Amino acid sequence: MIKLPAFALRFAPMRLRFGGPAAPTVAAELEALGLSRAVVLGTPGHADEARAFASEIGARVAGTVALARMHTPVEVTEQALTQVLALDADALVSFGGGSVTGLGKALALRTDLPQIAVPTTYAGSEVTAILGETEAGRKTTVTDPRVQPEVIVYDPRLITGLPVDISVTSGLNAMAHAVEALYARERNPLTTSLALQGIDAMVQSLPQVVAEPDNLAARGQSQYGAFLCGLVLGQVGMSLHHKLCHTLGGSFDLPHAETHAVILPHAVAYNEAAVPDVLAPVAAALGSRSAARGLYDFAKRLGAPTSLKSLGLKEEDLARAAEIATQNAYWNPRPVDKAALLGLLQAAWAGEAP
Repeated sequence: MIKLPAFALRFAPMRLRFGGPAAPTVAAELEALGLSRAVVLGTPGHADEARAFASEIGARVAGTVALARMHTPVEVTEQALTQVLALDADALVSFGGGSVTGLGKALALRTDLPQIAVPTTYAGSEVTAILGETEAGRKTTVTDPRVQPEVIVYDPRLITGLPVDISVTSGLNAMAHAVEALYARERNPLTTSLALQGIDAMVQSLPQVVAEPDNLAARGQSQYGAFLCGLVLGQVGMSLHHKLCHTLGGSFDLPHAETHAVILPHAVAYNEAAVPDVLAPVAAALGSRSAARGLYDFAKRLGAPTSLKSLGLKEEDLARAAEIATQNAYWNPRPVDKAALLGLLQAAWAGEAP
């Protein structure tokens, strides 16, 4: 008989709807909740899609606010809040990727309005009570039950049009949640099982998404994998990888998912030296001798960016990034050393294999 360790879990009350057409599902959920003045949130670049989706939902939508930006800047949230209040909204519908979900969470934190999340990428943040916001060049996170969406609607049809390059980096971003969950301090048998299932779903589906972007089965499996990866993100703390990505995104304005794709193999290489047994299943899932090399080769095979240089980071910024990433203590399976961290960032900047 296996002796289980003591552990704790927290699952916020949320309703999941998977696989059906999104707009009528959202309309039905609004009706069931007695809500009639929802605001559909989007990004400036996808404002037309947000308005079209709002039109499909119908009379229970009061308007759209398409202001969401990467890394959830506080000043953008304040602008959106003014519009949401002017519309006398009674619900928020986040239609888009992680940036839109982040705006919905930030608005919910300030208004306590109920949220319905309709993800169109693999970000996974919709299933967490975690909000990351950027202000004055620094990204900070908060965990609060008020930011957890009450309803999540997954519709694979909405992501068949997601460009392949964004699909790949978004999928690798999702995998990062699960990989770091494997060695998290709060890990437990359930989070480990969910993380490995999420990783396996992404490993199996992402190559097919690249080959056949319109394949609904592959899109559905990848969406399910991202859900599992997001679920563990909400259960355990993250470590070095996420700290570096928050630093690079919040302080240097690097693109979120692409940064995750570049950093993941190098952060895993750093920690694999301390917890090789914990990461062995990742290596096995990728058919590689090590988790770090397997993740690097997988990303490269899918056409993901492999260097911070290609994302626009200057080499002279590496020392400052290492400084910011070590200013506040955080748990990691291997002690964080500034010199070693700078070496990690240098390899990631150049695109070297870990």
